[in-house]
Amino acid sequence: MKTVLLFKELYLEAFRDFGNFVIRNYFKAFTWFSFALFFIVLYAFIFRLFTGFVWD
Repeated sequence: MKTVLLFKELYLEAFRDFGNFVIRNYFKAFTWFSFALFFIVLYAFIFRLFTGFVWD
């Protein structure tokens, strides 16, 4: 019974750390993706500003 509890604790700890790793990397990827989209929008706005886009 002690062995079963040891394996249970081992797997719980491993998956808890795995979950934190996945969430942390997901937020890093989401941050870089958001920055990339922001800079694309900023580039499009500046491009339209300098090429004489008519703002009706």
